[in-house]
Amino acid sequence: MKVIIVGGVAGGASCAARLRRLDETAEILMVERGPYVSYANCGLPYHVGGVIQKESSLLVANEQVFRAQFNIDVRTNCEAVAISPKEKTIQLRDVKTGEVTTQTYDKLVLAPGAAAVHPPLPGIDLPGIFHVRTVPDAHSINEWLEKGNPFLSGMFRYSGFQAVRPKTRAVVVGGGFIGLETAENLIHRGFEVTLLQNSGHVLTPLDPENSAIVEAFLQRNGVRIALGDAVVGFKQATNGGVDVETKSGKIYPADIVILAIGVRPDTTLAKSAGLQIGDRGGIRVDEHMCTSDPDIFAVGDAVEVKDYITGEWSLIALAGPANRQGRIAADVIAGRDSRYRGTQGTAIIGLFGATAAWTGVSETTLNRIGDADYEKIYLYPNSHAGYYPGAKPIAMKVIFRKSDGKLLGAQALGLDGVDKRISAFAALLQMGATIYDLEEAELCYAPQFGSAKDPVNFAGMIAADVLRGDQPISHWKEAMAGFILDVREPFELAVENVPGAANIPLGQLRSRLGELPRDREIHVICRSGQRAYMATRILLQNGFKAKNVSGGMLSRAQNTMLDYSNDQE
Repeated sequence: MKVIIVGGVAGGASCAARLRRLDETAEILMVERGPYVSYANCGLPYHVGGVIQKESSLLVANEQVFRAQFNIDVRTNCEAVAISPKEKTIQLRDVKTGEVTTQTYDKLVLAPGAAAVHPPLPGIDLPGIFHVRTVPDAHSINEWLEKGNPFLSGMFRYSGFQAVRPKTRAVVVGGGFIGLETAENLIHRGFEVTLLQNSGHVLTPLDPENSAIVEAFLQRNGVRIALGDAVVGFKQATNGGVDVETKSGKIYPADIVILAIGVRPDTTLAKSAGLQIGDRGGIRVDEHMCTSDPDIFAVGDAVEVKDYITGEWSLIALAGPANRQGRIAADVIAGRDSRYRGTQGTAIIGLFGATAAWTGVSETTLNRIGDADYEKIYLYPNSHAGYYPGAKPIAMKVIFRKSDGKLLGAQALGLDGVDKRISAFAALLQMGATIYDLEEAELCYAPQFGSAKDPVNFAGMIAADVLRGDQPISHWKEAMAGFILDVREPFELAVENVPGAANIPLGQLRSRLGELPRDREIHVICRSGQRAYMATRILLQNGFKAKNVSGGMLSRAQNTMLDYSNDQE
């Protein structure tokens, strides 16, 4: 059996290595149009920032490794240009010489990835404008930073009287992973960085109130952010830099511009072969990663996959799913019944020492598709036991079905412990867990790592209390239109308060129940929701109609931050 794999990096390289482990006799040819067959493109922003100093550190495996360890014929700088499914042939072009050869195949795997979006804007190809998609991209950026102008090339180091650093400016277009990571790394390199985002928020998989926290944190660390303003063109500046023009008429001068607008599935080969392309623009595959041609498979950023929660077709450009898809394609080619479960979009990003992560569906998506069978909770547990030094709060949002308690999604932000909580949520979500399973999950505990009630357990307990009726909840939009009872101490109200709210400290509540209305629903608040929960239990058992405002004043601060962010657009 002869298998040709088009594209390396995550999906193609994983497929090739897995197939060899399953079938020692298969003839495997892997072609990659670029100079590197397997590299860590997720590390590119950190190479630009100097965190990963050696370019070679990004290279996972080269042709020699694949040949020696896996007996796989690897050809870099080799581009697949045409497929003939009926003849089961593929044409390959040597990028350096232009020579075209034809190869036959028994099975073909397409892993062409996705190309960086490069819109036809005026001046977009000017010097000093870059993408961050491949190792050569990062190399070009670093070369520009060293040679782009007298300061960037290091002239300021040559004599003492030139030691004052002039203003160097970078504009990053796009507020996704690559855009934010590159912005952070350019800040580390001493640039003044402006981030332009066409939509209203960065990191759009997050719900807006969580995106607003990320935006505020970026601004605190020196990144200037302009939301809701699209780039319309670029012009060469008189100083050799680039002027970035936006729809609002503003001009942002830059010594370097990074385009991180997003990626688009590379479907050129698939279309030429007559393969089915989905509504989202990716190659349509089934659960075995097989295309509309039974002898052609596709994996990675170029394919459409089913959203694990909603069942919708989606595009997920992440290394983890690409690796798993490559393995599944190899399994199926080798005769095994492997199936891809779908993608839940589990992702994480680190920025200036903080972390944002998420898995599953967002509230924004549920509202978009008209799914009202959900509830959400906000909580702010410590990353580990509060009595052990260094504990930091984690802002968490957990979404679940009202009808059966099934976990739908989780988002978390914080300075410590975010990654392992979202990883736990992700694993449980993929197994079809409910919030009752979160209650019972047995997770490791020592005071420096967690709490006896881990944040994952804590989320399950709160959500379960909601569904059992022990803790009816409301959210701020509803609460602001009703009667609010604040059970914090008076000195806390001097720091922050809700105008018009009644104040009865929790310790006095039982003796002052007569001051509360029995004909109105009472929305109970405290700082984070814990004291409000105890107050809600007291009120319910004394015949009052009461709800705990989820997340208390902390969730109100998030929504206030969102309102402020919208005001800036």
